[in-house]
Amino acid sequence: MTTVYTRVASPLGELLLVGESDGRADGLRLVSLSVAGQKGGAIVQDGWLREPELFAGVVAQVEAYFAGRSTRFDVPFAEGVGTEFQRRVWKVLEEIPYGQTLSYGEVAAQVGTSGAGVRAVGTAIGRNPLLVVRPCHRVIGADGALRGYAGGLERKQLLLGLEGAACVAGAERA
Repeated sequence: MTTVYTRVASPLGELLLVGESDGRADGLRLVSLSVAGQKGGAIVQDGWLREPELFAGVVAQVEAYFAGRSTRFDVPFAEGVGTEFQRRVWKVLEEIPYGQTLSYGEVAAQVGTSGAGVRAVGTAIGRNPLLVVRPCHRVIGADGALRGYAGGLERKQLLLGLEGAACVAGAERA
């Protein structure tokens, strides 16, 4: 497998898409989608190949999402990324419908943890390497307030606004 990448403009700023490719046209698996300045975001490494044509399908889906023409993604993800717990949490994120939100506590309940487990869920969500595509922005505080987002709360608010999701923008916390 070869690590490949491309960059694309978006309403969030420039996105860096990173994937693994086996060289076939349909052999791309998305590893990361991040924004500039993102906490824990990908950084292009020596040996990675810039291959924008391999990302054409992913980029088309991202552009359709931002244009309001699409409400979901059908993107193959790289396997083996994250811990087993993180993957369970990320699976819940993938199932949150467009325009809807869940609280961190609701996500914790769905993965079978509660109490102090909410903090672990928040950490797992914060380590989601696939912003936008795996919609971690749809997780908010129990009171409807925006809570942490690796890409920044202003980007989280923009995404939720695009989707028409209810949240309390005035009660933002990092």
